[in-house]
Amino acid sequence: MSFLPLTPGGQTPPRVMTIAGSDSGGGAGIQADMRTFALLGAHACVAVTAVTVQNSMGVKGFHEIPLDVIVGQIEAVVSDIGVQAAKTGMLASSDIIAAVAETWRGQGLAGTVPLVVDPVCASMHGDPLLHPSALDALRTDLFPLATLVTPNLDEVRLIVGIDVVDEASQRDAARALHALGPQWALVKGGHLRSSPESPDLLFDGTDFHEFGATRVDTGDDHGAGDTLAAATAVALAHGYTVPDAVAFAKSWVTECLRAAYPLGHGHGPVSPLFRLAVDGSS
Repeated sequence: MSFLPLTPGGQTPPRVMTIAGSDSGGGAGIQADMRTFALLGAHACVAVTAVTVQNSMGVKGFHEIPLDVIVGQIEAVVSDIGVQAAKTGMLASSDIIAAVAETWRGQGLAGTVPLVVDPVCASMHGDPLLHPSALDALRTDLFPLATLVTPNLDEVRLIVGIDVVDEASQRDAARALHALGPQWALVKGGHLRSSPESPDLLFDGTDFHEFGATRVDTGDDHGAGDTLAAATAVALAHGYTVPDAVAFAKSWVTECLRAAYPLGHGHGPVSPLFRLAVDGSS
């Protein structure tokens, strides 16, 4: 695959922010985002929204960061360092979602800086990472600010009530998601086991774009959604169009799945570390 260009030493690379939760096991969340940011040559900025207690077996609990600290992290970075793109992950509660949305607008970022919203509702093990009451805040506060939303099929079911089982229902889900206000909606097909591929569907309100990839047979897929959204955000920071950014991110996460490694007694993480073994940067 073709990588994003690396910035020469001594020059400032693109700055990309992740607004998400910390994963103590290092497989997903901010830790996964920062690995992809770094290996795609971006400078990672963070706003930590929650601290999770988790390992490869699942999430044991989480602690929400105070709202003023979350808002302060975003404001501190934007006012000094600046960001060319951002992504959200675990936001935990309606209050946090509302605070992030208000801060995004208040800092003048809405409509000017690409925002990828990965609407994290539960871990891959089914452990809840979002209070049920927060679903409405996702729909009404955050989605209208998003350049792109990237739910998996379980999240699609929670957000718009559509059970995606085939191409027709995937298109229905994309339309329903787009109606909530984002510029683009991506319905990921990694969990669509009826397909031999992993079909992702992108919709801008008028046109559909389809992205396929041979399904990688691995149980070590922790952090795949985070990694896809993170790679998309970096590509957008480089000036890619949304379809091109999604196509790049799809290729990236496929390679990360091929490079995934076992960890602990559960699901190991997808791994962008494969780039370290590649001769050259393209």
